[in-house]
Amino acid sequence: MRFVDFLRATVLLSAAAATVLGVIAVIEAADPDRHTLLAATGGWWLVAAALGGWLGRGGEPNRAIATLLGQARFSPALPPLEPGRVLLNRLWPLLVLTIIAGGLVLILPQLPAIGAGFALLYALAWRRQHAAVEAVERRDGVQFFVVRTPPLRPIALQRTPGFRAVLPDQTAQL
Repeated sequence: MRFVDFLRATVLLSAAAATVLGVIAVIEAADPDRHTLLAATGGWWLVAAALGGWLGRGGEPNRAIATLLGQARFSPALPPLEPGRVLLNRLWPLLVLTIIAGGLVLILPQLPAIGAGFALLYALAWRRQHAAVEAVERRDGVQFFVVRTPPLRPIALQRTPGFRAVLPDQTAQL
């Protein structure tokens, strides 16, 4: 699976988890006895959205992704393309936390609201990383792929030859 596609899917799945947990939290907080929970939930979501928007405002890859791109192994051949396995292998914590937070709503009604805020923050903070990686790929003429690794090991990338973008010089005067 291409790394830029993995980053896009991560943002979309985080936003989906935030939506599911948010709906569960609002349904639980709709009880007239829980107006305080509803107000606290709305406040936390505003804080999480503002913080995620501020963290994701840059157009360059964050430090962790830049290090990961720099450590990518070169291979002239494409790795096996298994997007479903790669997503499940790398994003299983998001799935588990979404299920647990949604399942514990009857015991701890604030848990889905807190989880939704964190998922929203994560989705907004990582929303531009795929574009930054695409820019590096175009500049260097490579493509980065996620290599299948054990679920508890760090993510690993493979760098393969791609198409280099030959762009006109923007500083040249006509």
